[in-house]
Amino acid sequence: MNVPIDDNLITYLEDLSYLTFSDDEKNRLKAELKDILGCMARLGELNVENVPERSHPFDNVNAFREDDALPSFDRGLILQNAPECDGEAFIAPSAVAG
Repeated sequence: MNVPIDDNLITYLEDLSYLTFSDDEKNRLKAELKDILGCMARLGELNVENVPERSHPFDNVNAFREDDALPSFDRGLILQNAPECDGEAFIAPSAVAG
């Protein structure tokens, strides 16, 4: 697929992004898009025949720690500066009108 980088494409991108570019920005954007697509085309030239497909660069995926209960801060220490609490938790204004 060979997409021409022209004023029509830049106008289309402006519409998609809800942006407006100056003429200088449009010219710079056209040049930068050509460079980017040129680099992407070079990637297509790589020989990847014997390279296995991977979804992640590392073998160690989703290595989660054990979910162990650990000591926490003292509840009284945490609640001592609360504007209002019931000894167990903070008391905050209701977010739902009732």
